[in-house]
Amino acid sequence: MNKIALKYFLFAALGLLRILCPQRAAAEEFFYKHQAGDKYRIISTVKEDVYLDYRLSHKAEILNRIAVEVASAAGGKGYHKVVFQTSERAAGIGAGRGFQWSREYESEFERDRLGYISIDKKYYMPVVRNVPVFSGKDLQPGEKWSADGHEMHDFRDSFGISDPYRIPFTANYEFLGDRQWKGKTYPAFSVSYRILDQPPAARGRIWPTRIIGASDQTVYWDGALGQPAAYEEQFRMVFELSNGRIVEYRGSATAEIMESPAMDKTKIAEEINDEIKRLQIPDASVRVVDEGITISLENIQFQADTAVMLPGERAKLDQITEILMRYKDRDILISGHTALAGVAEGRMKLSVERASVVADYLISRQVRTPDRIVVRGFGADKPIADNRTAEGMRKNRRVEITILEN
Repeated sequence: MNKIALKYFLFAALGLLRILCPQRAAAEEFFYKHQAGDKYRIISTVKEDVYLDYRLSHKAEILNRIAVEVASAAGGKGYHKVVFQTSERAAGIGAGRGFQWSREYESEFERDRLGYISIDKKYYMPVVRNVPVFSGKDLQPGEKWSADGHEMHDFRDSFGISDPYRIPFTANYEFLGDRQWKGKTYPAFSVSYRILDQPPAARGRIWPTRIIGASDQTVYWDGALGQPAAYEEQFRMVFELSNGRIVEYRGSATAEIMESPAMDKTKIAEEINDEIKRLQIPDASVRVVDEGITISLENIQFQADTAVMLPGERAKLDQITEILMRYKDRDILISGHTALAGVAEGRMKLSVERASVVADYLISRQVRTPDRIVVRGFGADKPIADNRTAEGMRKNRRVEITILEN
């Protein structure tokens, strides 16, 4: 699972609120504005090619959801609490498939008005730090500035390096003047940096012995709110490793704010429960969860020990489709669950496959586009009934659809 590509969106993910188009003069002063209580979410997409020893290994699409809260603000600084969720799918294979959940990170940090952050070294996110940062003066189009930044990577899975891994660089900026993003005009600036590093050995199975990288970005700035509105990037990263292998990532990334009104979870849960009763959907229930509203489909029928859904279950999903279409501004998470049978690895694999089958069917019915559905498997880790009884096992074999608040 590639974690390196996460870096290419995270700096924009730390400040977006909503897209406006304020009037302004030719000169621009860039700085962050922090307002206690602000909450917002960002959607980032990354498309990349992965090379191993100069041969194409695979193509991937990475979808990232970032939920941000400014817990407090004082003296021009804002204290942020952020949750980063990442999911991935292989590009060019099963084009209709949803994204599979990969990992979730929590982070807390303080950022000042010029963009510099203070953060405990235990946090993996954000990966790109002190980008963008500003000079603190009015800028005319064409003016440039530079500042040091660094990346902090999660190499636990890839290389067995247990601590966040730091890669320094110097970023070069240029004020580009007004630029268009999706039909709106913003003051924009470029961010470019190059990495050429021969780091010392790290404690792990393997480690980078040489790192070569390049990032070229355009940031669209909302001056009224003092935050980015969106960004886009081209990138390349090459890692020469201690075992003699060479891994390279090439691709592009975009990130922007995605707004949704506040969710009245109790009211929506009541509405969905009423619809389930009206439609007489069997073995279905609704509950409020931290992430949003979960519809649990207990005992959804598949061929034994497979992800082949029985034909009769499609009618049940068609009824669920009617409900989900009423809340089409919300993304959805589809999670698979099994009873406690067989081995853990097999249960996890089967739960992911069954959730994916449901996701594919909903995508085929145009309930959501693939980038708005995430699939996750839990195996038997979250039972809702006693696995020692046949009835309990039946209830635990379920697929859950969560209408997400963020």
